[in-house]
Amino acid sequence: MIKNQILTAFSLLLLLGACQSTPTAPLATVPKVDLPRFMGDWYVIANIPTFIEKGAHNAIESYRLDSDGTIAVTFTFRDGAFDGKEKRYTPRGFVRDTSSNALWGMQFIWPIKADFRITYLADDYSQTIISRQQRDYVWIMARTPAIAEADYQRLLKIVGEQGYDVNQVQRVPQRWP
Repeated sequence: MIKNQILTAFSLLLLLGACQSTPTAPLATVPKVDLPRFMGDWYVIANIPTFIEKGAHNAIESYRLDSDGTIAVTFTFRDGAFDGKEKRYTPRGFVRDTSSNALWGMQFIWPIKADFRITYLADDYSQTIISRQQRDYVWIMARTPAIAEADYQRLLKIVGEQGYDVNQVQRVPQRWP
């Protein structure tokens, strides 16, 4: 099982690395992220999914700041249905821009660090958008498993303004007791 997860993670990294397109304008990050405040659970409300996330239900990305300044990440979801098999991935985040804390490298397997950018963050740290310079994958996340439709549409508009094809964005089913 561990071997399969490592192979899946390695395949994901190869895919992320291979997704280079024509140069686009730099994707701006938020000016400043208070890392301790950003830590914790984030429900994935919608995304342009990577191949491992397709069909994900109850997806949660959890962050923990370690003493060495890296970020322990746990990404869990149910595969294909609410009662589907639980999947768990544990990449490590590395802050690449310590002046803003909004530009990370996400490492699923050494030595490759995928580009992750915090491009939107609500003032109260209740909603965020994680984007990639390549504009191939994006994650709309919130501290709660559901957000108001007006908030979703506002966040989706921001994703579109970043240069993403919003027709590729998919809602992630969330249902909790």
